[in-house]
Amino acid sequence: GRTRVIPIADFHRLPGDTPHIETALERDELITAVTLPRPVGGTHIYRKVRDRASYAFALVSVAAIVQRDGSGRVALGGVAHKPWRLEAAEAAMPQGAKAVTAQLLAGAQPTHENAFKLPLAERTLAAALVQARS
Repeated sequence: GRTRVIPIADFHRLPGDTPHIETALERDELITAVTLPRPVGGTHIYRKVRDRASYAFALVSVAAIVQRDGSGRVALGGVAHKPWRLEAAEAAMPQGAKAVTAQLLAGAQPTHENAFKLPLAERTLAAALVQARS
């Protein structure tokens, strides 16, 4: 066999012409290790919104690292085929959840059935930012 390294940003795939292929793994490949970067400072928060406590799948989730000056990093789950992060949107972190989600979700094309996720993502990020400040 052979060994290869896949950066996490490249691991999950968008559907495109092959919606049945969700990751960059090739046939017969197996994940044998995950290398994590050194932890960064700040407050680390994960918030998960579910239909019911019995359901494991998140309607929307927010993973954020918030620094003392209000800057940070954020990724959304449950809103796309892969964890959704846009570094350019993170520049708006000091301006709050509305500014960040406006950039993160710009161009989103929700269906009638999942349009509720856009405001839910904003509210969930807002709650995470409040939690980080307390």
